[in-house]
Amino acid sequence: MDISKMRNIGISAHIDSGKTTLSERVLFYSNKIHIIREVRGKDGVGATMDSMELEKERGITIQSAATQVEWKEHVINLIDTPGHVDFTIEVERSLRVLDGAILVLCAVGGVQSQSITVDRQLKRYHVPRIAFVNKCDRAGANPFKVKNQLREKLGLNAVLTQIPVGLEDKLEGVVDLITMRALYFDGDNGEIVRVAEIPAHLKADAAKHREEMLDAVSEFSDELTELLLEESSIPEDLVRKAIRKGTLEEKLVPVMLGSAYKNKGIQPLLDGVTYYLPNPTEVRNFALDLDKNEEQVELSVDGDKPTVALGFKLEDGKYGQLTYVRIYQGQLRKGDELMNTRSRKKFKIGRLVRMHANNMEDITEGAPGDIAALFGVECASGDTFCGGGLNYAMSSMFVPEPVISLAITPKDKKSADQMAKALGRFTKEDPSFQTFVDPESNQTIIKGMGELHLDVYITRMLREYNCEVEIGMPQVAYRETITHRAEFNYIHKKQTGGSGQYGRVAGYIEPWTEGDYEFVDNIKGGAIPTEFIPSCDKGFREAIKKGSLIGFPVVNIRCLINDGQSHSVDSSDIAFQLAAIGAFREAYSKAKPCILEPIMKVSVEGPTEFQGNIFASINQRRGVIVSSNEDGIFSRVEAEAPLSEMFGYSTALRGMTQGKAEFSMEFEKYGKAPAGISDALIKEFTEKKRGVENK
Repeated sequence: MDISKMRNIGISAHIDSGKTTLSERVLFYSNKIHIIREVRGKDGVGATMDSMELEKERGITIQSAATQVEWKEHVINLIDTPGHVDFTIEVERSLRVLDGAILVLCAVGGVQSQSITVDRQLKRYHVPRIAFVNKCDRAGANPFKVKNQLREKLGLNAVLTQIPVGLEDKLEGVVDLITMRALYFDGDNGEIVRVAEIPAHLKADAAKHREEMLDAVSEFSDELTELLLEESSIPEDLVRKAIRKGTLEEKLVPVMLGSAYKNKGIQPLLDGVTYYLPNPTEVRNFALDLDKNEEQVELSVDGDKPTVALGFKLEDGKYGQLTYVRIYQGQLRKGDELMNTRSRKKFKIGRLVRMHANNMEDITEGAPGDIAALFGVECASGDTFCGGGLNYAMSSMFVPEPVISLAITPKDKKSADQMAKALGRFTKEDPSFQTFVDPESNQTIIKGMGELHLDVYITRMLREYNCEVEIGMPQVAYRETITHRAEFNYIHKKQTGGSGQYGRVAGYIEPWTEGDYEFVDNIKGGAIPTEFIPSCDKGFREAIKKGSLIGFPVVNIRCLINDGQSHSVDSSDIAFQLAAIGAFREAYSKAKPCILEPIMKVSVEGPTEFQGNIFASINQRRGVIVSSNEDGIFSRVEAEAPLSEMFGYSTALRGMTQGKAEFSMEFEKYGKAPAGISDALIKEFTEKKRGVENK
């Protein structure tokens, strides 16, 4: 395989921008499928890339799906990602292994809240992108406004490489500003691309936009600049070369447009993927050499070098665990022996497959730069696999912290066994979904990124494992902190038959804004022997795991010790740990502790006519409006609101806006809870604790 003709790309966007519809057209035009299915099709079959039953029912993408297509002698590995912020881990892990992306935007909605999140993820992993303005057939479509929003809201150097021929219900095709020809999409499904002259009424517009485009891309080509100054004719290849250079340097975003639903503009977009997005040899990838003190090593896309691959996604199916891998160096062949550098376990590749949504095709080898899947490999998401004696580790993907939790209880013994199996599988597959047993209440708690995230997993438990559970009120991840400095001087003394326990620690605790916890050792003259200093740190760490107000971890605190005393016989590691715990408890109540609640960044989008209702709903939930933008008939409200008040907001919002508004939220910060809320939480915690003690 010619690696320079390979592309690894993802399709990312805000909810309902048309990612899956676009993927379906890509599969159709590359002859991977022969019938176009719609996301919410009347036949109930659903789009190819939405293979899960829940995805077909809800008309949303829940899991990222991979496939491989061929387009004009190029091989494209394509991953369709979800748009909902609840499934953001699927986007994170996909972008971690991709070389390029198509950022899909709605021609009516423009840059929406989740577009901003996706753009931040693309920048985090330095992924070059093409922007595709979809839904140009919709009423109110304005791709020129979207291009300006890309510049203003995302700070991208967005440049139109096409303009539309007609808009809304009059959309006929696009004008290619590079070739200065009009493209029309004929046939039942737009499969015939007809090249024609630019309509007379668009010639002046096309010339103006071409001049803007050449002016922007000339930055990346001296030759192009010279030809522009000489007013000579400019070859198409030179323009594409300049756009490619700017795109790969992440200093330019070519903007293309069309309508996936109306089958317009997809073939030029695929050409754009081959012209402007990088092949695996043009992307620099690094690993850490664990044998050389984690020294950074650059990997090369060379099939003859020892293999280095990253397992970025797991699926536990009926045939065992399926591990999606991106090959960064060397090749994967059936029968090869590799080592998981995290667990230090060796394994042989038994079955190697290429995925097409939920279907798989057996292959004998995977080329460098390729994306494939392995069967029956015991590993975790983000593990590195090496061959040839290498001991490399690749940086894993960013995993956001879950912000919402729910108590679940199985209805019977059979459900309890199935629940354990289901939770084991889901936590392994999805690092942003967590579960644990609360030691005080003995309840099983599941944590996730949002209500929809947890709802999907509870539904999957019932469908896939026949496991019925009762759901308790979601628990918010509160924190505790202190507001004043408080001193301690605590002696831990315990005398038993033999040697006892003795340790004295003195110092103070104070608020600290630069992190969650800091331990400072200011002991002079060996008042506490050096070997017991880490024991004090360990004791403080243990003490801050649960605060005394409502039993949540204590954050933003600094513990400093400056004096103490030891005993030649009775002092020990455990004695100083217990002394530190006692010292912390002594000082904590004097330091005026308070409760912190998670504050969410909330973005609500809806018709301007409902803006007053949206404001009122946020104010009722103790929210603070940060900004509001009116954009014609649509308005966007940015706010900060406590997570505890946001449960059930999606239902309330739909009710007050006739189902026309939507919102997304993500964790922003921790803020001090008001006195009334704090008092209620402390009362609830005290009663709960008393109930546990009585039991």
